Amino acid sequence: MFSLLLLVAAAQASDPTAVALLASVKKKYDLVNDYSARARLVTNVIFIKAPVSQVTVYYRKPDQLLVKNEKGISFIPKGTVHINMNNVLGLTNFEAVLSGTETVDGVLCTVVKIFPLSEEESITRATLYIDPTQLLVRRSVVSTKESGTYSIKMKYGSYSWCGLPSEVAMEFNTRDYKLPKGTTLDYDNGTPKASGLPQKGKVLIQYQAYTLNKGLPASLFR
Repeated sequence: MFSLLLLVAAAQASDPTAVALLASVKKKYDLVNDYSARARLVTNVIFIKAPVSQVTVYYRKPDQLLVKNEKGISFIPKGTVHINMNNVLGLTNFEAVLSGTETVDGVLCTVVKIFPLSEEESITRATLYIDPTQLLVRRSVVSTKESGTYSIKMKYGSYSWCGLPSEVAMEFNTRDYKLPKGTTLDYDNGTPKASGLPQKGKVLIQYQAYTLNKGLPASLFR
């Protein structure tokens, strides 16, 4: 009942068309309770020399995400959790407004800006570029309290029916990124160099196969 009231409040403060579009997109993404997926991970971050690696990505609704490399721990930014759109689509206390259209990879998308109203949310704002025909998020820009802003582009293949991408490309400012506690690396946080431009970090995940809704245990993510 409380969640319903929050949704009603959000709808009253937001553009009804934006709220309805987000609800339609969320319905598709809600088809996935959990998945495991084989993937190719490419990390291009100034302070890490990481080879291309084969990984397994685990997800459990609503926001648990784990990336594992059989040969060791795969380093990816904390903000990579935002490749899971449920972190944004699952918000209940927010304002949403339409912000025109923009073409992403040849697809005309509706731009929706989302502003969480709860101070407890890690997300401070998000912009989604939504394919209104297939109800897919083609691009997102998510700003967080702890780890800066992440720009994420998604491509889709045979799992587009449930919103799972075939490829995710993420970009972020390394100067905003905080290394996990206990991590010791030859670290350069991307402070602007002589060129005056901040350094960018990039992560590319190319999914090869998904296994859906098999009931992954919560203990896997601890």
